[in-house]
Amino acid sequence: MNAVEARSTPWHRRAARLLAAAVAGAVGLGGLGLAVAWWQVRPISPQAVPPRTVIIPPGASARQIGDRLAGVGLVRSAKTAAVVARALRVADRLHYGEYALSPSQSTVEIVRTIARGETVQHRITIPEGFTVRQIAEVLAAAGIVDRDQFLALALAGGRSLPHPVLAGLPTDSLEGYLFPDTYLFTRGLPVEAVVRRFLDRLEAGVGPQTRAAAAARGLSLHQLLTVASMIEREARVPDEQPVIAGVIYNRLQRGMRLEVDATVLYALGAHRETVTLQDLRVDSPYNTYRHPGLPPGPIANPGASAIEAAARPAAVPYLYYVLRPDGRHHFTRTLREHQDAVRQYRP
Repeated sequence: MNAVEARSTPWHRRAARLLAAAVAGAVGLGGLGLAVAWWQVRPISPQAVPPRTVIIPPGASARQIGDRLAGVGLVRSAKTAAVVARALRVADRLHYGEYALSPSQSTVEIVRTIARGETVQHRITIPEGFTVRQIAEVLAAAGIVDRDQFLALALAGGRSLPHPVLAGLPTDSLEGYLFPDTYLFTRGLPVEAVVRRFLDRLEAGVGPQTRAAAAARGLSLHQLLTVASMIEREARVPDEQPVIAGVIYNRLQRGMRLEVDATVLYALGAHRETVTLQDLRVDSPYNTYRHPGLPPGPIANPGASAIEAAARPAAVPYLYYVLRPDGRHHFTRTLREHQDAVRQYRP
């Protein structure tokens, strides 16, 4: 049943008259008060009109919401809209967010839509391996967050945000913790609510078995995500992720520097097709050519398969790999084999 049909039902007309009576009493109208109140709650336009967008901010009162609705021509009176919300007993249950509402809807319908939280949902896909800064650009372009506010929280305010998955977070950055996936967001959400959606998805995606497998290797969640982020940025094809994980652990066990190009690019803050010798000299704790062990934290936000590979690496004898022109890697056991492969694939 569409909105026009709903308004034509006897039940709907009786309910509207009762509400009109409540409005008339609440605003102190006399004489023709019932007729005036009935007119105030009726749709502004008798014809079908395309919806208009209105964003209800968090914490807005019924009267403040009424002001916004009146300001964009959706209701005749802000006070009447607030009275309707009280008459429907939903004044304290009006949800914030973005709504698509039409002047051809009655005040009652509009208030009920907001009380049900029927917000406009935007489908946002975050690819695996995106950094916090790339995610901020995607969300800001869709109008979901303010870019600078998002970065301030995600890069510097991690430990100030209470969430179970952040227990023991050793840094203030949430790099690595914003789980790549497809999300439905409404505009007008607080930036904290947006970040919590990512953290909730990470908590659900990294289950007890995966955490147990990581713990068996002596890895905290932070270390697991750090390894997974390197795998995500280095592997071009999914089936190589467990193999690259095996190489990383083999080098760590032998006390070798990881020498992962992706960590150098993260330290530089720029993507390049080829890492130069000058790049390898960048002075950063993320430069695994200069510093042994794992970098201080993730260099990107890994997806489920990379996290799984980091928790359950392939048992391989390799210590080196080099990228081939076809996007796959050539894996080798010894430095001499690696040097031969470099000469072959990077002449």
